[in-house]
Amino acid sequence: MDVAKVLDVKGLACPMPIVKTKKAINEIESGQVLEVHATDKGAINDLSAWAKSGGHELLNHEAENEVLKFRIKKA
Repeated sequence: MDVAKVLDVKGLACPMPIVKTKKAINEIESGQVLEVHATDKGAINDLSAWAKSGGHELLNHEAENEVLKFRIKKA
């Protein structure tokens, strides 16, 4: 999968991962993929709901050690 940008929000608590994700998604083109690395367990629900509300597509998320990795395709 071709990722246009990787955003590191490890160590940040809600709402900062969403705030930084929103800023980063505005920096890429429609159809491109943003990969977000987070450690806040709340990010699973938060990023999923945020992507859906913005019309973006949460392609997948996975846990690697303590890091949650999300791939969001911009609408």
